[in-house]
Amino acid sequence: MQFSELAHEFEQIEKTSLRNEMMRLLADLMKRVSETEIAKTIYLALGGLRPKYDRLEFNLAEKMVVRAIAITTKTAIEDVGTSYQKTGDLGELLQTMREGAESSPLSIEQVYERLETIAREQGTGSQERKLRKLSLLLGEIDAVSGKYVVRIVLGKLRLGFSDKTILDALSYMETGSKEASELLLSAYQLAPDVGELARLVKTVGTQEARRLVNVELGRPVIPALAQRLKTAEEMIAKMGRVIVEPKFDGTRVQIHIDLDHTQRGPDGGQNGLFEEEKQQIWVKTFTRNLDENSEMFPELLKIGRQLRAKTLVLDSEAVGYDPKTGKLVPFQMTITRKRKHAVVEAQANVPLRFFVFDVMYKDGVSLLEEPLYKRREILKSVIKTGGEGDALVIDESIETANQTELREYHKRQLENGLEGVLVKKIDGKYEPGRQGFNWVKFKEEEGTRGKLSDTVDAVVMGYYKGKGKRQKFGLGAFLVGVRDGEKMLTIAKIGTGLSDEQFRELFVKLKNHESRVMNKSYVVTKALWPDVWVEPAIVVEVAADEVTKSPTHSSGMALRFPRLVRIREDKGVEQSTSMDELGEIA
Repeated sequence: MQFSELAHEFEQIEKTSLRNEMMRLLADLMKRVSETEIAKTIYLALGGLRPKYDRLEFNLAEKMVVRAIAITTKTAIEDVGTSYQKTGDLGELLQTMREGAESSPLSIEQVYERLETIAREQGTGSQERKLRKLSLLLGEIDAVSGKYVVRIVLGKLRLGFSDKTILDALSYMETGSKEASELLLSAYQLAPDVGELARLVKTVGTQEARRLVNVELGRPVIPALAQRLKTAEEMIAKMGRVIVEPKFDGTRVQIHIDLDHTQRGPDGGQNGLFEEEKQQIWVKTFTRNLDENSEMFPELLKIGRQLRAKTLVLDSEAVGYDPKTGKLVPFQMTITRKRKHAVVEAQANVPLRFFVFDVMYKDGVSLLEEPLYKRREILKSVIKTGGEGDALVIDESIETANQTELREYHKRQLENGLEGVLVKKIDGKYEPGRQGFNWVKFKEEEGTRGKLSDTVDAVVMGYYKGKGKRQKFGLGAFLVGVRDGEKMLTIAKIGTGLSDEQFRELFVKLKNHESRVMNKSYVVTKALWPDVWVEPAIVVEVAADEVTKSPTHSSGMALRFPRLVRIREDKGVEQSTSMDELGEIA
């Protein structure tokens, strides 16, 4: 298929806000492209080049794209910049400036390969090489195609759908309905590469694609997530005998390990020698949001002496500790490791322990179908603990079917400064995503009044400019929402409870995601329109006293006395609170 045809399809999708119509358009598109084109087509439609866990970024700032447009259109950079200030969309600006210009009939694969070459440029002079190659590409393709290429390069395609819509479209392509969506979702949870899954479906069909997909070293599994129940009585009644684990206030880390490189996954990760035996070790790690972050954890290159298996996939919570006292530190200190600079310094100041609570794969075999009690036995058999300076720690746990014992254990964890406990069905499988009541959070003390049973992970949708003292921050308040399918509905306007430092930090982050138009997924009443819209990218943890009915918020509900707890750098929009979950918290 020609890329110009794909750009036309993008235009049709952009014109609708109806999810079912988007799904039908995508299904038709996937029918028409070939088996070799479908994965690349989907990556481009999602605004990138690779699946989320294997990102390939362009790293081209707006000013560089302005220069590329100036070169392509033979226009002064200053004039392009002035026009951009008026339109606010470099893609639309290029389209206007290139309207009617000559173009070459490049295919989807040709444009994809050119974009991939641009993104892979690195080293001395790479920015200028990227600039030159981008301007050449923009000069070859038609005006509409150029608009979408510019938006893809800038990370601003914004067609208004997610991987979930792609899964529904794949089902619709094959069956004419959404009947295969659940089967496709179960495959996606094991292999969250919607492009590769689409290629399999196109080649062998949904049933065979699901059979072929399994846990693979170097490719993350969608992490299992916990539901919410309010009391110990409810938990025991619904779950029966349970394993109860402390809930640490750290950052979720999925660890993929290969001690002899025989089953090594895709490129990336860390390579090194572990101490004593001086054997090779390969480690790759992922956040709960599927971002690869292996370089953040150099201490994992020393865990080989703790292992009694060649290949493993572990689920863990990384928590910083004070090297002098050994005590665990707050989340905000742990999260400093997430910043890519000064990792060595952060490791010295805030070393990490990885509290391992599950094993998903061992020596080439998936363990997801094994019951939890057996996975815990395997975990204890493959990780040696008790050594001085061990980075891997198997978290403690109890087994119980007694609500009083559960409540007392939960209370002890709160007294120890932890968040509470996670309660898990003793015979439960490892279920990626948030499914049923296999895992349940127990965070607050029963009977606590004046606050919700849990915090809300909300998405920042826009902000209001500051007045008075807050003018110096540029931010007076911000609007947050929760997920409702593909829509984002407002739930609170937050302007109190932030320190000066939090105001400054949040404003800097919001500036990087500003938009001149409201995102297609947002539903916001006119009374709450912010001064500046923000793309859905930043998740904040919000505490509140209760949820009340609201005629102003599009969710129909509002948080009473909302206050910012922290910015959740470890969570993406997909991990934010949904309307259904809000009902569980209230």
